[in-house]
Amino acid sequence: MESQEDVVVIGGGAGGLNAALILARARRRVLVVDRGNPRNAPARQVHGFVSRDGTPPGELLAVGRAEVERYGGRIVADEVRAVRRIDIRSGEAESEGGFEVELSDRTVRTRRVIAATGLRDALPDLPGLRERWALDVLHCPYCHGWEVRDRPLGVLGWQPMAVHQALLVRQLSDDVVFFAEVLDDEGRAKLAARGVRIVDADVSGLVVKDDELRGVRLADGTTVARSALFVPPRFVPNDAPLAGLGCERDDSGRLRVDPGGRTSVPGVWAVGNLVEPGALVVTAAAAGAKAALTVNTDLVEEDLRERERV
Repeated sequence: MESQEDVVVIGGGAGGLNAALILARARRRVLVVDRGNPRNAPARQVHGFVSRDGTPPGELLAVGRAEVERYGGRIVADEVRAVRRIDIRSGEAESEGGFEVELSDRTVRTRRVIAATGLRDALPDLPGLRERWALDVLHCPYCHGWEVRDRPLGVLGWQPMAVHQALLVRQLSDDVVFFAEVLDDEGRAKLAARGVRIVDADVSGLVVKDDELRGVRLADGTTVARSALFVPPRFVPNDAPLAGLGCERDDSGRLRVDPGGRTSVPGVWAVGNLVEPGALVVTAAAAGAKAALTVNTDLVEEDLRERERV
């Protein structure tokens, strides 16, 4: 047992770093634990973040880490294997008071936990798709749409939410093709009304030349020329470190949190894409800030209760 923290932040993306920044400025002992594999690493730039639009993801995180460390926050490259509740005062397990955070080679005690571990994108099993991810195979019209505007675009209709995505993508280009692997009558009517062309055929692969997407190959061997393909992933939350705490979940299986990110387990917060799959980088950063404010207030209130007991 090497340290006693006020707050351990699990995850060093925009949400986790913004939470750590505010807590460090409030003179809290803060430790950020980050595995170093951000979801947006393949992307060339971050968009939709005022004053930071167009910044490479790695550069944004490097600046954020330096800011946290400037105020005394600490960042370690490691992974959290488990979080367990303890009583910091007595050391007795399974009681209120704090947590043990198990890393790969040590265990850290902390009064509060903020999970900002994000999610992973589950993609259809299509050859070449993962290799082009965040380059010209894209998931978010708001994150990547401007860069492919007015080009021949496609949307892979492998799950129901693809229809909604295609309706958004149509705003970017007059030439949008929906590859209809999954499509009901209502969705078909909406796409037709929006001027999206529907191709009723299975997709077998991508056509890439000179490191650029040139088209989408159909099962019958024909190719539909496209410059970019939007693929709505299935979102899988990275919530394994909190599995043993018994946090409540909503109907979709995600951690249930209040507007400040507080989970059903006292002392544990969750923010960013972990609980809000559609959150942009700026949204995750804002959620981290809000959580930090409520965590600091929670710690102040606990300190007051401790004084009253003395």
